[in-house]
Amino acid sequence: MSDRYEDKPFLRYVDAWVLDAIGHLDEATRAYCAAMEPTLRHSLGLAGSWQEMVAQQMKFAPDLSAQIRKIWDDGRVKFAAAHGRPADPVQFAMTFVDRNFGRA
Repeated sequence: MSDRYEDKPFLRYVDAWVLDAIGHLDEATRAYCAAMEPTLRHSLGLAGSWQEMVAQQMKFAPDLSAQIRKIWDDGRVKFAAAHGRPADPVQFAMTFVDRNFGRA
C-alpha cells in the first residue's frame, strides 16, 4: 500500500484541516502542522496560521469549516446507527478530501 502523502505532501495539511474542523485533530499532528508554518509560509508565499494558509491555498469558503462539522455531526450519528460502531474521524476526513478536493 502506498503512502497517501508520498507525492502530495500538502494533502497531509488538507486532511489535518478537515480533522481540525470536526474537532478530531490529534495533538501530534497539530504540533507538526504548527511547527511547519514557517516552511508553508515560505513555499506557498502566504501568511497566517497553518489552518489559514491551507484555507487560502485551497480557496475554501469562510464557512466551510462549519459546513464540514455539520456533515460530520449528522453523518456520524447515522453511521453509528447503521453499523453499530462509531464513525472513524480519520477515515471521514480522508474520504471527504478525496471526494471534494480530488486528493488536493
